[in-house]
Amino acid sequence: MKYVITGSLGHISKPVVEALVNANHDVTVISSRSENTTAIQALGATALIGSVEDRNFITNAFKGADAVYLMIPPKWNAKDWLAEQKVIADNYTAAVEHNHVKNVVVLSSVGAHMGSGAGPVDGLAYLESKINELHNVNAIYLRPSYFYYNLFSMIPLIKNAGIMGTNQPAGNTMVLTHPADIASVVTNKLLALDFTGKQIEYIGSDERTWADINQTLTKAINKENIPWVEFSDEQSFESMINAGLPETIAKGYTQMGAALRSGEMQADYFKNKPVPGKTKLEDFASEFAAAFKNS
Repeated sequence: MKYVITGSLGHISKPVVEALVNANHDVTVISSRSENTTAIQALGATALIGSVEDRNFITNAFKGADAVYLMIPPKWNAKDWLAEQKVIADNYTAAVEHNHVKNVVVLSSVGAHMGSGAGPVDGLAYLESKINELHNVNAIYLRPSYFYYNLFSMIPLIKNAGIMGTNQPAGNTMVLTHPADIASVVTNKLLALDFTGKQIEYIGSDERTWADINQTLTKAINKENIPWVEFSDEQSFESMINAGLPETIAKGYTQMGAALRSGEMQADYFKNKPVPGKTKLEDFASEFAAAFKNS
């Protein structure tokens, strides 16, 4: 089987590539950075260097693929986040259609059921909608929840202000997901290719309140008296702007936090709860402590 994997050698894509190569499949990895070529080849895969914003490049990259794994990479210097996500989604869709790719695994997100109003997830909802328009394509939309790694953004707040917080109350329950658990599901779907039509599957590793998250992570770094502070949406937006994020990204994350606060973003997850992954908050706490020490 020939697989094309987007996402370069990120936390999810790399273990997926390793598993597919170990199963003796032909694997091509798309990366925007030429310096990743050697590492990709060392895994036994073929490297294709180019931009997912280049439709001709993506169309040529998908040639002959039996299955593709699609993810929209983050772009921290975006000028219009949703518009730029849509360009990539349209390129992926056109490439799948042009090359008659039969099997598509999409990295989407919890909140995609909303269609709009979930910040950066709106682009993923758009990608789902475009793939849905294709006929004779089997697609599965994997919707993981809030990445544990997003919690690394709390480290500067702890070090500079002595607090943890976001625009959600301490009692809000968050569904947390580790990239390793996502990679495991992606790998299984690509190896089995047993999905038909258009399907949705949620992925979660643990469910904890922000109070639990605060207590567990501050204990791991020996700073257990750090308070949780609920910011207003305006304060959340301003803090991201002051941290140097573009306005479009600050607006997106503020909107996502509001959708999590209201419960709307995770509502469909709780209606269709999956078997939880292996990585619990206490497991991630050691990674958080290491990142805190080294930051």
